Amino acid sequence: MTKILVTGGAGFIGSATIAEFQKYGHDIYVIDDLSFGNRDFLTIPDVCFHKLDILNGHGLTEVIHKIDPDWIIHLAAIHFIPYCNQHPFKSSNINTQGTINVLNAAKSLKNLEKMFFASTAAVYPICDHAIPETQQTNPLDIYGLSKLAGEHLMNEFYLQTSIPTVVCRFFNAFGPNETNLHLIPEIQKQVNSGLRTIELGNLDPKRDFIHTYDMARAILLLLNKFDSGIDVFNLGGGQEYSVIDVVKEFESQLGEEITIKVDQSRVRKVERMHLLADISKLKAFINWEPEISLSEGIKTLLNY
Repeated sequence: MTKILVTGGAGFIGSATIAEFQKYGHDIYVIDDLSFGNRDFLTIPDVCFHKLDILNGHGLTEVIHKIDPDWIIHLAAIHFIPYCNQHPFKSSNINTQGTINVLNAAKSLKNLEKMFFASTAAVYPICDHAIPETQQTNPLDIYGLSKLAGEHLMNEFYLQTSIPTVVCRFFNAFGPNETNLHLIPEIQKQVNSGLRTIELGNLDPKRDFIHTYDMARAILLLLNKFDSGIDVFNLGGGQEYSVIDVVKEFESQLGEEITIKVDQSRVRKVERMHLLADISKLKAFINWEPEISLSEGIKTLLNY
């Protein structure tokens, strides 16, 4: 049984990942300050849950050394781009200094076998094609910059420790337990309140959506197989959908027409028209395919 520490484990990606790992009997520990996560998302004993801010370097080191994990999955971050743009120092500080604190504590662990870091597709520049991991990075916003800094910190950690390290660039996740109002949960919130004229921002950009259950399976398979070096993998669905496409999926599942009203306060001045993952590297490495379609995922959310 592997002892696994998940930072940010009470968030929606973390909770899905933990549920997947628990199927195989792994011993799960969580560090989360619950600023965005929810303790109720997890079915772990209180002794395995630590409410703690990753900016608390001393407390973090103490808890991580007490847990003494075999694997660390570092998910803790502020990742809602509008929030990051409104709070650039707070966001970059948590995402970079918080990661430094996790790695400083991890360096002196005697039993640590693997490190996993959740990065983001936001490290890439604007591209009109499916983006491979070899694409030169060029973030557009503070979130992407902070996560790219985290990738460099992971590389330094590996060079110093030789502990196998996986960097996974997440594309647009969706699923239950979402705590930030990204596109899909924003639409879900409005239609669940009874609205059939909904307010959104940019309508034309296309995004690559992947369900958190598919993400969790991929993370498990990656950590089971990855045993040497440091490498980067895209984690997405391999298909892109416009905002209008997503709304049409909601219409299909509801059996009702939805009218979209553009709210200028939601319109981003700098926007990517495309964000599509080339996931061929990941698929070849772990023999994995996304299983939950956008349609099926939205149906599940409406019934959740």
